[in-house]
Amino acid sequence: MPTTLATLAASHPHPTSTMRPISRVMIAIAALALLVLLYVPIWRIDLAAPQYPEGLYMQIWADHFSGDVEKINGLNHYIGMAHIKDDMFAEFTYLPKVINALSALGLFAALWRRRIFLVGGLVALSLFSLWALWRMWDWGYKYGHELDPRAAIKVEDMAYQPPLIGHKQLLNFDAWSTPDTGGWVLFAVIALLCGVYFLEVRDLRAKLKAKRALASTKP
Repeated sequence: MPTTLATLAASHPHPTSTMRPISRVMIAIAALALLVLLYVPIWRIDLAAPQYPEGLYMQIWADHFSGDVEKINGLNHYIGMAHIKDDMFAEFTYLPKVINALSALGLFAALWRRRIFLVGGLVALSLFSLWALWRMWDWGYKYGHELDPRAAIKVEDMAYQPPLIGHKQLLNFDAWSTPDTGGWVLFAVIALLCGVYFLEVRDLRAKLKAKRALASTKP
């Protein structure tokens, strides 16, 4: 998808290689919105069971966990799961820097105007999102499968990997994994940039079509 715009823009220099003002404004808004991820939770896991009718929850921020983490640790201790703490995620040390870098890239694209930076920013943000989802799945897999053999409660062939997205039954607990405020902001930013991309493709094709039509009328 990005290759189409990049190829068209590269093969036809200025002015067709520059973005429209409204696109630059939308990209700047998306870039600034990314900074929200530094101040709100990005993901959350909710647990419910008969003995916890009010439920338990854990929120994942860019640099720490919050919520009923200690209560969840107390329960997980009996089935041999690792103790959840901030320093188990090396990503917490550099994730804020990555978010700042992506935001800076977006602002640079808006100021520089070139469509190629829109393509680069969209690709970078998409790869970051896919990496973050994979990292959460990988952590959840290890967290739910690598159990302490000395645990007080053992269930044969039972794993406790939390769901990446959606619902899963874990013994007598219902577990839900969903985006929190920051997660929805991230998806909205990607959707906004995809919208800008398709508008720019349509605009570029219209300009090239008009340019060819004008060239065909010249003697």
